[in-house]
Amino acid sequence: MSKTVADVVKMGKEVEMVDFRFTDLPGTWQHFSMPARELTEELFEEGMGFDGSSIRGFQEIHESDMILIPDPDTAFLDQLLEVPTLVISCDIYDPVTRQPYSRDTRYVAKKAEAYLKQTGIADVSYWGPEAEFFLFNDVRYGGSANSSFYYVDSREGWWQSGKDLGPNLGAQIPPKRGYFPVPPTDTMQDVRSKIVLALEAAGVPVEVHHHEVATAGQAEIDLRFDTLTRMADNLMIYKYIVKNVARQNGLTATFMPKPLFEDNGSGMHVHTSLWKGEGNVFYDEAGYAQLSDTAKFYIGGLLKHASALLALAAPTTNSYRRLVPGFEAPVNLAYSQRNRSAICRIPVYSKSPRAKRIEFRAPDPSCNTYLCFAALLMAGLDGVQNRIDPGEPMDKDLYELPPEEAGQVKQVPGSLGDVLDALEADHEFLLKGDVFTMDLLEAYIAYKRQVEVDPVRMRPHPHEFTLYYDV
Repeated sequence: MSKTVADVVKMGKEVEMVDFRFTDLPGTWQHFSMPARELTEELFEEGMGFDGSSIRGFQEIHESDMILIPDPDTAFLDQLLEVPTLVISCDIYDPVTRQPYSRDTRYVAKKAEAYLKQTGIADVSYWGPEAEFFLFNDVRYGGSANSSFYYVDSREGWWQSGKDLGPNLGAQIPPKRGYFPVPPTDTMQDVRSKIVLALEAAGVPVEVHHHEVATAGQAEIDLRFDTLTRMADNLMIYKYIVKNVARQNGLTATFMPKPLFEDNGSGMHVHTSLWKGEGNVFYDEAGYAQLSDTAKFYIGGLLKHASALLALAAPTTNSYRRLVPGFEAPVNLAYSQRNRSAICRIPVYSKSPRAKRIEFRAPDPSCNTYLCFAALLMAGLDGVQNRIDPGEPMDKDLYELPPEEAGQVKQVPGSLGDVLDALEADHEFLLKGDVFTMDLLEAYIAYKRQVEVDPVRMRPHPHEFTLYYDV
């Protein structure tokens, strides 16, 4: 049920603090708080000022003043904090023009939803991401001019099986054997359940939780599908609650795509459907996998723009430790029903028209979900508008193809630098309806190259000492 400004002001009378949150360009929540007595209806019109030059990807120092306008519909009670606190997400505005800020990624998501309606293809899109993560018992990392290291540990990690832990109770999870074991092998059941209960208390419905494939506490909690901007909002709450419940239970959570060598990384498979009125426009009983022509053209758009999309959907250098050809990673530019080796999968668990959807498997949870979802929608709509043929489906194991067949299946680029280049070359589809702006894309690409690509590229890798120290 939607919340009005009056509803939220009333909620504020039941707490001591109000916390205002917004998302920076890379996709991390930022916040500040004020006493609950300051929450008035006028605040939702006038907004609150902040220094945009201190936020990653935002303003220069000479134009730093920005305004936050709270969105009452996002308010929830934060039950993880000791001091009773009401949390409200905000939209970002320019104080001079009083117009929405072009680099506010939540605004991009809202514009994508408005553009969908404008096209007439559908009225609404629904989104169901599967964001995986790890729960570790210990993490240490650092680096300097003459050193670089990381170390993670988990009581259920397979490397613990031979240690004297005084006592070692066994049942550690071997690599790639973490999918669905019951406790005590699954040591994280209660922690995941606590996360689910906290999510539900915050108004974020959950469908299922379970241990994932990797050893060392890999987990997945699936949220019930929702509209684009609301689901991106829910994922911000999701990450926040996962990290805080983990910390309260003596654990550390990470959404880093590939924290472990020789085991599965954490992805974020994204399920999407488009609806017009009461009808799912992706459904056609007579089509392949019960897909309509609209759905197939949507897939065509995803496949055509996949390289550029990954700059927004798998946006870290670490993402490409996961997206490696020849392993269990969705790098093949193909579509199929059931087949998890294709970048686009059509789940066939149910024959109901309401359940028909497309799963895009390349994204990971390091992304800014507002930008990721908006970009996926724009690519799919471009496919529908231009009737882009996705080709024939690939209903076979793409990792076991004969060399002559495998060579005909295109794959995604292998590094963050490559996909940023692809985004520079292929972005016109994102600019339709002024959903994305060149200002945002240029700032995003520059940030990624300067802060992530170049520093990683210039540093010696610890394994290079094993390979090359004695050359």
